[in-house]
Amino acid sequence: MRRLSSWVVGLAFITCGVQAQTPASDDPLLESNVAANASGSEARGVLRARDQAVLASELAGRIVELPFSEGESFKKGDTLARFDCSAYQAQLNAAQAASRGAGEELAHNRQLAALKSVGRFEVSRAEARLSEAQAQSQVYQVQVKRCSVIAPFDGQVVARKVQRYESVAAGAPLLDVVDNRTLEIHLLVPSRWMDRLKPGQPFTFVPDETGKPLQATVKRLGARIDEGSQTLLLVASVPDASGLLSGMSGTARFAEPK
Repeated sequence: MRRLSSWVVGLAFITCGVQAQTPASDDPLLESNVAANASGSEARGVLRARDQAVLASELAGRIVELPFSEGESFKKGDTLARFDCSAYQAQLNAAQAASRGAGEELAHNRQLAALKSVGRFEVSRAEARLSEAQAQSQVYQVQVKRCSVIAPFDGQVVARKVQRYESVAAGAPLLDVVDNRTLEIHLLVPSRWMDRLKPGQPFTFVPDETGKPLQATVKRLGARIDEGSQTLLLVASVPDASGLLSGMSGTARFAEPK
């Protein structure tokens, strides 16, 4: 038993010695991080679109039209979704008819008032009924307008949250859309770089997906330093975003300070 215990202890010592001699440079990710920290001029970042949104329903209803699928492009002003608006349209028609009737009643009372056949009170009451009918008509006009979801900018559909013929509640997400022509670079840089980063300063950004260097320019710096990681947000502009997509990540390389 004493010999067996000595053999186990010796094997454990040899194993620990082999692990201690394993170089840290075998880990490629650790190797790249060490190189980036040693150079002091690189930072990781991501491409984000200035114009992106999750479009939601402004009313409850059943979707009858959803013409664009994932990846398809649309233009500003296109109808991205349309609801069944027969009930809202009927209410609008009724409100408009009531408004016309109130207008005719007011005109008739004004004629009678000119002939001294009715008093001022009847005219005022007719004016109030007309104003009420017109306000009700405007409410239903807004409801009918909300039956169509209009594209706020040129872009593409990232994801459809619902499908055609589904009934959704007010506020339910419908479409996730993005404009990949208006991309910015978002970087988290060390806070100690503040004194050497200025708006208008050029640098190079290499997306991992393409490997092609992009010439970027510092647009603005964040308003607060993260106290945990001691990093600061940096937003940069990309002159030419052709062939790029929101969400691409890469490495920014800045010139070494003199």
